[in-house]
Amino acid sequence: MSIPCTLFLAFFTISGVLAQEAKTYKIRTVAFYNLENLFDTINDPLTLDDDRTPEGKDNWTKERYNQKVYNMSKVLSEIGSPDSQNSPDIIGLCELENRLVVEDLTNHPILREKDYGIIHFDSPDERGIDVALLYKKTVFLPTSFASLRLLLTNENEYRDYTRDQLVVGGILDGEEMHFIVNHWPSRSGGEARSKPYRIAAARLNKKIIDSITKLSPEAKIIGMGDLNDDPIDDSLKKILKTKGSVTDLVITDLYNPMETLYKKGIGSLAYRDRWNLFDQIYFTANIAQESPDQYRFWKAGVYSPSYLIDKKGQYKGYPLRTYAGGNYIGGYSDHFPVYIHLIKAID
Repeated sequence: MSIPCTLFLAFFTISGVLAQEAKTYKIRTVAFYNLENLFDTINDPLTLDDDRTPEGKDNWTKERYNQKVYNMSKVLSEIGSPDSQNSPDIIGLCELENRLVVEDLTNHPILREKDYGIIHFDSPDERGIDVALLYKKTVFLPTSFASLRLLLTNENEYRDYTRDQLVVGGILDGEEMHFIVNHWPSRSGGEARSKPYRIAAARLNKKIIDSITKLSPEAKIIGMGDLNDDPIDDSLKKILKTKGSVTDLVITDLYNPMETLYKKGIGSLAYRDRWNLFDQIYFTANIAQESPDQYRFWKAGVYSPSYLIDKKGQYKGYPLRTYAGGNYIGGYSDHFPVYIHLIKAID
């Protein structure tokens, strides 16, 4: 049985309406984290994982792997906790090699008592990296899941293998919810040259959302992932048609609270002294709008406590990553995690 965490607010704004009375709310947290190459130490002859082996360029030993699992478990247990006083209820993950490394995460003493379930499929990505979803078994009951392939071809008309998009449906505290976990193609080769790949990823994402809403027009859908695009880029604004304001949202709209954060200069990763907010969580309008006795969006954030920030050197102020400049520094990830809080009034 789950124990709700309560939050007492005298004044708060949801959907632009100021509520001036004290209420008690149950909070559920949905988070996403790019784990920055959580690989095991075993050489897989079918993928390009040679660097992340004991004999490889990164000298990826069991000790370093264990430290990485500890680091990731610590962060996952704390995302959004200043508000919720608990670990996230739903967590999307990317840049992980296989189910084994996810099991090592959920079985780590930091996370074991949280009793997370795992939904994972192997993707055809050339480096062997996948996406996955963790969920608290006491909170969410999966009823459907699928891994949908993103088919890409390069300029020479050869297949370009990348990550699948993971779709999970289920019941969250009695409410039907759907989650889509993404890791869209990178900007390798340049933003403009790689843009068509992310446009294709967005089209697949929209097709998934449209398919769900066709079957259930009132479906609540939350998409999340490392999109390798910012909230204002074409993949979000022109293909998914996300909106950055709750004003005048209609049922067919997607709301992206990360757009407001981005316009404030908040990012989840940095490159050449420029911040990007590639890690995003967006959702159908019915989650952004107030609804009696159901969960609704409260707030979004980038989780960046001081221990996740590099304090010195070339990457001062950046996320404290595992390797920097080719040297092992034993950090966390080159991305900060992101999250949203959903709240529901309780008696």
